[in-house]
Amino acid sequence: MTFDDRPIEHRTPLSPSSDRAPDLEADTGGPVAPEPELTTESQKKKTSVVREIVETLLLALIIFVAVRAVVLNFRVDGLSMTPSLDNNEMVLVNRNVYFNFDKWALVDWLPGVDHAEAATVYPFHPPERGDIVVFNAPVASASKPYIKRVIGLPGETVEARDGRVYIDGQMIDETYLEGEMTYCRGGEDCPPVTVPEGHLFVLGDNRDNSSDSRAFGVIDQDSIIGKAWVTYWPFDAFGFVPHYDYPEITERP
Repeated sequence: MTFDDRPIEHRTPLSPSSDRAPDLEADTGGPVAPEPELTTESQKKKTSVVREIVETLLLALIIFVAVRAVVLNFRVDGLSMTPSLDNNEMVLVNRNVYFNFDKWALVDWLPGVDHAEAATVYPFHPPERGDIVVFNAPVASASKPYIKRVIGLPGETVEARDGRVYIDGQMIDETYLEGEMTYCRGGEDCPPVTVPEGHLFVLGDNRDNSSDSRAFGVIDQDSIIGKAWVTYWPFDAFGFVPHYDYPEITERP
């Protein structure tokens, strides 16, 4: 028979009245060291940096989406708007300034509501004479938007004779042309055009080098992308795109 020759360790039995076991001790005789924490101070800093980067990127994305919902950047391509806007000039376009809705649409779902025509409401303002607008031109070959000046409004008759533009028979003073005259193809007068509802008559400021309503007719207001708002490049051209008024024209009520 073989016995274990290690000495027998005498242990003091637990007292029946004790409600917990004695603290365990390490081989050195001291208390057992606690387990190290899984998240160190450096890990906390790394987590904080990552969180700040993610928050910054999300904020930048939100700002970008919000800005794009209001404005678009547009590069002037060509000379059709000189001297007001130069070739390659960068412009911010306000895409919401002409936002509109039919107020009858709010109650059309109610039974018994009857109305003859739409009642369009513009919270800001409708397109105005003198505005410079960016739009999708009604030209099959157009690969990019056009930028022109609004001249004729719905219901008005526009014509050009002897090099000058007339609205309902009243000649307008276009000082931004710097003396340039307005003719149609072949240097002839432009016949009268009555602008339908929901449409606009537009012209480029460089009348000798512009494809506009003299060539493709009036444009649908729904084709407008926005109103030229601010020029920001080159830096020496930075500023608001000026709006021109025509005090000689008697506006309709």
